[in-house]
Amino acid sequence: MMNNDELIEKFEQEDITLASFQKRSLAYLIDEVLISVLFVFIIMDQVPPNLTNEQFIEFINGFLVYIILLKVIYQTFFVWMYGASVGKIVMKIKIISTEDLDKPSLFSAFNRGVFRVIGEIFFYLGFFWAFLNPKRETWHDKIAKTLVVNA
Repeated sequence: MMNNDELIEKFEQEDITLASFQKRSLAYLIDEVLISVLFVFIIMDQVPPNLTNEQFIEFINGFLVYIILLKVIYQTFFVWMYGASVGKIVMKIKIISTEDLDKPSLFSAFNRGVFRVIGEIFFYLGFFWAFLNPKRETWHDKIAKTLVVNA
């Protein structure tokens, strides 16, 4: 793995720049909308008619594990295959491994997907972490040894 100085030098040589918080936020929003729409299509025919608001919330909460699993699979697949989720592709940003500056391996993409959800569960602290370091790394970036850069 490259140290910070080597990483900075390689970024300058390859003309790589970190993605802005705004681009990352919009990519996140796009991904969340896509996952939500996909989830609705999956469960649409399973919703019982005439539910009260409380019953509907309880019904949806019964799918919490499936929602988490869907998020992890979505993130893992797209990051591993394309180096970016659909939201990141739209925003013209991508995820690279700090080890070789290429798209993350399957293992790295899976770790990133799992810890991304964990960062969400803990009041998005994993995301706010990016504001505290110069490489804009979230918890899931740190654990997976990735960075989000402009494509």
